[in-house]
Amino acid sequence: MADTTVTVYTREECHLCDDALRTIRTVAESVARSVDIEVVDVDEASLREEYGDRVPYVLVDDRPAFKFRVDERELRQKLVA
Repeated sequence: MADTTVTVYTREECHLCDDALRTIRTVAESVARSVDIEVVDVDEASLREEYGDRVPYVLVDDRPAFKFRVDERELRQKLVA
């Protein structure tokens, strides 16, 4: 079981989503904790109405953490806290 779960609400052809996932994966590999990354496609999960174009939307342990861009330093702090 992972120490921390990062959930990323995303959609296809979203360059900000790609950037966010790349940052999250890089930071997750560098911390001394187990991080589970869950990717949720808002279009496939019938969440388009709720999220609209507000993707990527990132939760860390079910708490809102980032919208649109992921700050690498801030994410690292959240994962090691």
